[in-house]
Amino acid sequence: MCLSDPQTAPPPRGVLITRPEPAASATAALLSARGYQVHLAPMLAIAPVPGLAVRKVQAILVTSANALAALAAYDRATRLLTVGDATAAQAQAMGFDDVRSAGRDAVALARMAGAQLDPTGGTVLLVSGNGQGLPLMQELRAQGFRVIRRIAYRRVAAHTLPVAALAALQAGRIGTALFYSADTARAFLRCAADHKAALADIEALAISPQTAQALRSVAWRGLRVAAHPNQDELVALLP
Repeated sequence: MCLSDPQTAPPPRGVLITRPEPAASATAALLSARGYQVHLAPMLAIAPVPGLAVRKVQAILVTSANALAALAAYDRATRLLTVGDATAAQAQAMGFDDVRSAGRDAVALARMAGAQLDPTGGTVLLVSGNGQGLPLMQELRAQGFRVIRRIAYRRVAAHTLPVAALAALQAGRIGTALFYSADTARAFLRCAADHKAALADIEALAISPQTAQALRSVAWRGLRVAAHPNQDELVALLP
């Protein structure tokens, strides 16, 4: 039997993280602690908008932790419904004391709002990023809610891959790539348009079917989707 020489064996291939900062660095720390080699390539930058004007509402629906900064002036007794547990935990850390997580996605959030809120009980405020939240708003209105949607942050797509991430891609040092949204996936494919041959040796892990659909134009080594759209389920797909 021929054993490989540990001094000449190639270094382990790493994990590419494409989500925006500061979440990208948080995920990198999590994976580094588990022994993974990580490469950062945030494909969207988050630009907060000025704080939202405070209004009396029955509840606030939050589609992303990125929206929480815009709620700084709100009464911490205001009920918050969030898409996922991580956003709920951050809202609680800000001091909001009535926070409820749908634990999954916007469909689950709409379902929870319908079960726990009263369409006649007052306005519902939906805060999201630009280009997000419209289907959720329409679903809530179809349930009879009066909904006000406000943009809490803007997402700006990257135009190039970071130098270090591009070097890792070209050197074949990336084995897996994590994608947290369809917009992030599309931005990455635009930036990597001249390097698609390198993607054939990478497994893409998508947080949702919508994200996976945005990745299907490339012949990846593999493409898998998290069982539920949250980081725990996505990271569970890592080898």
